[in-house]
Amino acid sequence: MQSRIFSFPPIIDHDSKIIILGSIPGVKSLEKQQYYGHPQNKFWKIIFELLNEKFTEDYNQRIQILKKHHIALWDVIDSCERKGSLDSEIKNEEANQIGELLEDHLNMKAIFCNGGKSYKNLQKILGKNYKIPVFLLPSTSPLHTVSFEKKLEEWKKIKQYL
Repeated sequence: MQSRIFSFPPIIDHDSKIIILGSIPGVKSLEKQQYYGHPQNKFWKIIFELLNEKFTEDYNQRIQILKKHHIALWDVIDSCERKGSLDSEIKNEEANQIGELLEDHLNMKAIFCNGGKSYKNLQKILGKNYKIPVFLLPSTSPLHTVSFEKKLEEWKKIKQYL
């Protein structure tokens, strides 16, 4: 039997204007207890590039940059069973309370899903007609083989909501 893994608490405050939703942390992220902790994941490089911020490896500084730019971060899955880090291996998943979080944070202007699993699960959680726009962005995972430049171009959509 696979052991159950759990997502992290949301990074959010009442100034947050957008939320970026992943599926659930991978093995490296769980080991480090950090969102997007795998060194090959492009999430942080994309965020710093988009926000014109100086890149840092310091996780606390990374979180401060997100908050400074009113970006919230969470996952659609609260817990699941999974062997390895592949979304395709996720089983027996339990959803995070996304709807309740959004009701508590009425400044939210848009939801951005980091990859297809996040997007599909969000559709199940919220239904297709939610009050604010939902965007599917290419996954920042190293397993998603779209080039960095192409990912960055797609991710630029978040800037119009900040």
